[in-house]
Amino acid sequence: MDAKKLALFEARAKIIKALAHPTRLYIVDELAKGERCVCELREGVGADISTVSKHLLVLKNAGLVEDDKRGLQVFYRLRCPCILSFFGCIEDVLRENACHHRALVGK
Repeated sequence: MDAKKLALFEARAKIIKALAHPTRLYIVDELAKGERCVCELREGVGADISTVSKHLLVLKNAGLVEDDKRGLQVFYRLRCPCILSFFGCIEDVLRENACHHRALVGK
């Protein structure tokens, strides 16, 4: 594998790793509905602001979200809503796996 391809695969892995946590998947799902402040996300996650902010930083460093500070509040939004297509693909895989497992047990 050449250096250019390796760099591309590493960049893809960074994004996938950023998504590899249920809380971050929840945050992305919430941001798909529109911009949210950290306090709104904290309520949904059920964790303290510090923990939610750390998850948001991981998503931001991967280029998945961007922020906008307004006074004392910070609002987040998806940078590339096309990430939701990836979620649709994951759900297709889950459905296919379920069908396959049902077929194996004859149901």
